[in-house]
Amino acid sequence: MKKLLLVFLLSGPVLLVSYAQDKGKAPAPGAAADTAKPKKPAGITDKVKTSRKVDGLFTIYQDTATGSVQLYIKKNQLGKDYIYQSFSVNGPTTLFLNQGMHRTTFVFKVEKAFDKLEFSQVNTNFYYDPADAVSKTWNVDKPEAVFHVEKVNGEDADGYLVNADGLFISEKMDAVKPNFGPSPFAAMMFNLGGLNPAKSKYHAIRSFPNNTDIVVDMAYDNPMISAQSGPDITDGRYVRVRMQHTLIEMPQNDYKPRLDDPRVGYFTENVTNLTTISPTPYKDLIHRWNLKKKDPNAAVSEPVQPLIYWVENTTPVEYREAIVEAGHKWNEAFEKAGFKNAVQMKIMPDDATWNPDDIRYNVIRWVASAQPSYGAIGPSFVNPRTGEILGADITIEWASGSGTINQDELFKAGPSMMMVKDLFAKEEEVEMHVPGMKHNHLATCTLAQELKAQFIAGTTMLDAADASPAELREMHKQFLTYLVMHEMGHTLGLNHNMKASQMLSPAEINNTAITRKIGTMGSVMDYPAVNIAADKSKQGDYYTTKAGPYDIWAIEYGYAEFSPAEEADGLKKILSRSTDPQLTFGNDGDDMRAPGKAIDPRVNIMDHTNDAIAYAEDRFKIVNNTIPKLVGKYSKNGQSYAELRSRYGNLIAQRMNMISAVSRYIGGVYVDRSFPEQKSATKPFTPVPLATQKKAMEVLTKYAFAPNAFDADAQVYPYLQMQRRGFNQPQAGEDFRATANVLQMQANGALAHILHPNTLQRITNSRLYGNDYSVADVFNDLQKGIFNADIATNVNVYRQYLQGIFVRALGSMLDSKEFDDVSKAAALNTLKKIKTQLATAVSTNEETKAHRAALLFNINKALDPK
Repeated sequence: MKKLLLVFLLSGPVLLVSYAQDKGKAPAPGAAADTAKPKKPAGITDKVKTSRKVDGLFTIYQDTATGSVQLYIKKNQLGKDYIYQSFSVNGPTTLFLNQGMHRTTFVFKVEKAFDKLEFSQVNTNFYYDPADAVSKTWNVDKPEAVFHVEKVNGEDADGYLVNADGLFISEKMDAVKPNFGPSPFAAMMFNLGGLNPAKSKYHAIRSFPNNTDIVVDMAYDNPMISAQSGPDITDGRYVRVRMQHTLIEMPQNDYKPRLDDPRVGYFTENVTNLTTISPTPYKDLIHRWNLKKKDPNAAVSEPVQPLIYWVENTTPVEYREAIVEAGHKWNEAFEKAGFKNAVQMKIMPDDATWNPDDIRYNVIRWVASAQPSYGAIGPSFVNPRTGEILGADITIEWASGSGTINQDELFKAGPSMMMVKDLFAKEEEVEMHVPGMKHNHLATCTLAQELKAQFIAGTTMLDAADASPAELREMHKQFLTYLVMHEMGHTLGLNHNMKASQMLSPAEINNTAITRKIGTMGSVMDYPAVNIAADKSKQGDYYTTKAGPYDIWAIEYGYAEFSPAEEADGLKKILSRSTDPQLTFGNDGDDMRAPGKAIDPRVNIMDHTNDAIAYAEDRFKIVNNTIPKLVGKYSKNGQSYAELRSRYGNLIAQRMNMISAVSRYIGGVYVDRSFPEQKSATKPFTPVPLATQKKAMEVLTKYAFAPNAFDADAQVYPYLQMQRRGFNQPQAGEDFRATANVLQMQANGALAHILHPNTLQRITNSRLYGNDYSVADVFNDLQKGIFNADIATNVNVYRQYLQGIFVRALGSMLDSKEFDDVSKAAALNTLKKIKTQLATAVSTNEETKAHRAALLFNINKALDPK
């Protein structure tokens, strides 16, 4: 049969079009077979006669001899939307495959294609107004994601039977094995090998009217393992990961989605409206539970279905009542939203017959992992179509929740051994891509580790002030209450509010008449510094132990019920209050925890009060007064110096936190996200006042850069000994790296941010709308703080390292493409000033002479590379 081949050259790929020219010719031999009816699959009776049947949303047949599974899809289930949710139940914690991790969520559907069933993921990222003709293109340019195809091997009047091992014992729905990004170091990191289906098996199958759970043990073989695994891995060559696939019926209810607003912080399903001309075509849906009043006409009513959290029987008995009490504290917020007893806490009995992994139960569980990847998490899973929360769990690690120093920490260097890197060195990073993991608070919420470090530092400071056992117990109860409320806040839909700790002044923070009424912070969703008073007689609450004003307001926005006619005005009225200082908000995207990140210094972690600089100064004083007491307090008969070392590490971490917080005010810009109709007293962007920036520089100079800033530590250094365990001594020696730790605070805590190209560019840009602190002024003050105090004397080792890294940082700016001309000019000018200053310096010992000669060598090399 002759054919004509046409080739069209388009702007994109070549398009090949082929069609038959002689349409009247008889079909070629054998073509008749193509028109024959396909053979109908056999019935299912013979196919399942050796299987046990598990009825529910989806019917499962499991062969009693081989364990193999077949899935029965009813004909009326074809083409319908269902929700897929995966969980890790047991696996390597370093790969985030530990118990309780909520992983992949998506909408899927099953469709028949000839003699096969296709399983495909549904794209829920877009919205089309059905009244707009463009909505007819809803499925254009959005390629299908068919993740599995299986041939039908049985059919009856109601549905189709397919083999399901290739679906469930696979990574087609959840990419279990992490994919490390391209890096020469990736091979050095422990990872799973290849999936071995022959060694994999089904652990449990549960099917209920609205969901079906298939729990599988996925076996991975890696005979050529090149990376060291942890003690929790029995043999790194052979690892089994327990995963749960949950198939959920798409909810059919009267839930009405609520749109996100930038002034309040909820987790969201991001949806873009493709039929609008708005500059912000967002229809992002917040995550929230489907709470409905029993009495819609009552101002406050019990809900039709309350939020029930079960305290799992893995929870230490002595903590259970405190956890129940903490959970019930959220009811204050829900009452403002119109619900009474919305949150109900129950304790799981030891003889319970239900499984905590059943998604119909929301649980708070405790685990004791060998290598925890988190301290506590509060994940939830939602309907991607609407944002409705369908289930939640909270997991707390024993090591964090107990608030005690555990053995693992005693043998690790922890924060006290972080090594400083050159400020502008290009680091090789290994990024772990885990397609199954949600990119939200699950990957970023490190509150429990941070909170525990704060707690240990707090107990150390209280110990040094001779606190009573009752005071320490009260501190731990407040710590646990705060931790549970924070993680539960996530399960209610709230994301972090790292600006909430700005609510009270330093004078108010220890006034319990205030803090017991509204809390120490605006929200429990912040990462606060533990509140320790410099004067023990004035000590107030250590942590906030109630829903703060922001929490109550945010829950009201998310959960208050309105009639359709009243909703727009009702929500607008709630949001109009965002300018109230007690309701201030900034989440992880706003926080300045990393050098060069974000712009508003009030949005940060491990700070406190609306004068974080003054609060930090008090904390420096407390730490400096506590450190000399450590040897006497923690040199205990019958134990090594490991506890002393760990507590010291937590104290210097306090310094690091304060240095980081203070440094962010230099070059900072305050952010106001209110809308124009709210007539805020401040503009969207307001540079930090000059006096505040100068105060921050003064505090850094005194407590981080000054020659005597770390004098208190000298008497502790000879005692900072690790406890030997077998052959765990570091190859480079077990002596404490004192200078590296101090330089870590000075350089990575302060200079890495202040000298970051983003910060310096912002300093110059913000001078156009109110900033009075130029880059040249900043460099001039840094030069004074780093050089002036010892220019006429010898230079101690702390300052030698500090001066050296400052000079190298300035020199590296001169030929770097990352820095603008204003910053380069300031760096050049500062290097010349330091060179002139060194010409008049007085050096009486060889060490200082050598140091200053090296500084001059590096300055000259930077000024004249040739």
